[in-house]
This record gives sequence, structure tokens and C-alpha cells, in this order.
Amino acid sequence: MTEEEFSGTREHEEYGEPDQEGQEQELFEHYRYVVDPGQSMLRIDKYLSARIENVSRTRVQAAAQAGNILVNDNPVKPNYRVKPLDVIQILLPNPPREIELIPQDIPITVVYEDNDLVVVDKAAGMVVHPAYGNYSGTLMNALMFHFRDLPLFNTGELRPGLVHRIDKNTSGLLVVAKNEYAHNRLARQFFRRTTGRLYIALVWGTPDPAEGTITGHVGRNVRDRKIMQVFPDGSQGKHAVTHYRIVEQLGYVSLVECRLETGRTHQIRIHMAWKGHPLFNDEEYGGHRILKGTTFTKYQQFVRNCFDILPRQALHARTLAFDHPVTGRRLSFESPVPPDMSAVIDKWRNYISGRD
Repeated sequence: MTEEEFSGTREHEEYGEPDQEGQEQELFEHYRYVVDPGQSMLRIDKYLSARIENVSRTRVQAAAQAGNILVNDNPVKPNYRVKPLDVIQILLPNPPREIELIPQDIPITVVYEDNDLVVVDKAAGMVVHPAYGNYSGTLMNALMFHFRDLPLFNTGELRPGLVHRIDKNTSGLLVVAKNEYAHNRLARQFFRRTTGRLYIALVWGTPDPAEGTITGHVGRNVRDRKIMQVFPDGSQGKHAVTHYRIVEQLGYVSLVECRLETGRTHQIRIHMAWKGHPLFNDEEYGGHRILKGTTFTKYQQFVRNCFDILPRQALHARTLAFDHPVTGRRLSFESPVPPDMSAVIDKWRNYISGRD
């Protein structure tokens, strides 16, 4: 597309998919403008806030202060005055939301908190952000209550700054910004993949090789839009890369560590399933069936007991590392494997030792 074709218009591009593991890139909206030849010199914060729907001038200014507004490939401050034919790019940490966030007194586990951010260890079963079918009881509702005494949150002018998400039935660590500046700075780290995140998963079978990389475009399933599929020829979906290594081999299942290079909806789950190793008890991708082992009744009952103990996919966001958005200091956090998942891992260990 030439500049003339979209001069005075917006080119909008979304990255990734919302609501699932990895998925930080969907939280960015990338706007690109070419200023009209007859445009008068106008402050860029005023220029952009008038063009991006439901985005305040304050948000635009915060993006500029964080270095997320480029003019002709150079970062500019909010008082920069646009000139005819300037090429403007703005990266916002997340799109405007129409859903009202109602504070709710819901228990959450706060691992770390300061004036700029909070790190939460999310329990399995909790949705991160309100959406169709889940308008309340989410982590965002809980954080609005947690931040209720902060002036901007109290007035509704500010909401928790989400920069990545994990599935409802995945447990583990999330970082959330408490102001626009931190939100922008954290968002840029996730976009540039300078954060460090490791997941632990229990999968069916034994991946071969024991350590490797799975590469395959991930997109919506052509028959069921609620789940994802891999498009190995790259004809659909978006580029996705998952690095894995076996941590412990447990007979018919394996404990695997996964590192996301990209963040797509259900990426770990669909990549492992595509390679023939669905996550244990992952109903959406076939892991809720007994895929490996014997036909003996005792074994079949053992697996069903494990399913009862862990009524979700066996996936946990165990570690999280990033640079503090204000101080620049590297912060690292680790979450223990939750009781339901660790109990099933122990049962498999005992089962294997009993066979020897």
C-alpha cells in the first residue's frame, strides 16, 4: 500500500489473540497515519486523540512519554507538532474497552506490588478480563477492588493495565501496570519479547527429541472458532514458536517446560497437541482421554482419578521476569506448581515407582 492510498487515513494492525497463554501481542493496537499535505502544524497528542476512537489525550501523552509514538521512525514527545506527510506510528498497550469494570472483593494472591505495578499469581478457574459470558468475577474486577483507594482508580479514570493474559484454567504469574507510563513500558517489553516466562506442563507421551522447538502458524480452527489449529504451510494464522524440554519422564506422561517465543491463543496447548502430545486433561485438544498406557481396569481407574484431582489442563505459568518500567531493574518471580497439578504429578511418580 502506498502512502497516497492511506494518506489521512489509519492503517490498523492487531498482533496475536486475546485471553490465552502468551497472547500479549493481541493487547497491542498499532496505528499508522500519513499526515495530509494540507495539515496545519498541530500537537501530536491532540492530532492522535482526535483520530483514535475512545482513546484520551492522556493515553496518547503516556504513549509518547514511553517512547511508543514514532514520527518518521523517530520517537517524539507529546508536544511535537505534526507536519504535512509525516508518517506517524503509535503503539498502545491495549485497545479501548467498552466493558465497565466493577470492583469486586475477590481474593487474589499478590506476589509483588509497588507504585507502578503488581504481580499476581492467578488461580486456575479465574478469567483474566471480562468478556462475553464472563462479565464479573474476573481478575480485573478483583484488581479494581484491590486498587480502590488509589484516586484515579476510585474515580474510574484509570483501570488495571493488562499486558498479557493466561487461560481461565491455566494458573500462574501475571504482571499488571498501575499507571499509563508503566503500562506502556511493560507493553513494549512484551512486544519486543524481552521478558522471560516459563510454563510447566504435563503432557501425554514422551516428546522426541527431549528438547526442541515447535514452529507452526496458529489460527482459529476453521470449524470451531472457539479453539485453535496449526497451519503448517503458513496459509492462515500467525507465526508461532514454542521451545520445550522434558523435565521428567513419568511413564505414559511427561513433565515438560515450555518457553514461548511468540504469544498466540492456546499456543502451548495446540502446539503440543499438534505434535501428538496433548496436555493432560485438556478437553479442548483431546488430552481428556486416556491416550497412552494399558487397557487394564486398574490403570484406567488410576487415570480417571487423576482427571478428578486435576479437572483442567495441566499448565502453569511458573516463572516471570521483566525490567521494572521505571527503575529498569530486572525483576524475577517464581510460582510453585499448584496443589492440584503437583498432586497428579506425585501420583504418576508413585505409579511409575510401583511398576519397577
